[in-house]
Amino acid sequence: MLEISQELVDSIVAHARQDHPDEACGVIAGPANSDRPTRFIPMTNAARSPTFYEFDSMDLLRLYRELAANDEDPVVIYHSHTATQAYPSRTDISYASEPNAHYVLVSTRETGTEDGPYEFRSYRIVDGVVTEEEVRIGSGAS
Repeated sequence: MLEISQELVDSIVAHARQDHPDEACGVIAGPANSDRPTRFIPMTNAARSPTFYEFDSMDLLRLYRELAANDEDPVVIYHSHTATQAYPSRTDISYASEPNAHYVLVSTRETGTEDGPYEFRSYRIVDGVVTEEEVRIGSGAS
């Protein structure tokens, strides 16, 4: 189960709407070995694509160095789908390389950049196996 604050959910959704029609992507870091998402880190979709996301290799290197320096883990790895449901694509599954991370998908297909309904779902992806998990949204800040 993913436990996440409403503030972090709002940040992910805002990033997804801001980058629409391209997919948005990013990480929420948390204290190492804690499974607690606390620090929102929006990334740039180097692919700049409505159907695909890719972290820039230099940005990713900087991110992992920063996480190591802060004794943090990538607790949540998120991205958006702009025209399809919030379910991992074959490409998403093949790129999933953090077995302890929660892979969050947000779909902005219904509203795009506007306020309104969106899908917010979380998965564990280990060795190509996708398992949807419950999301519990808390009220306070992380």
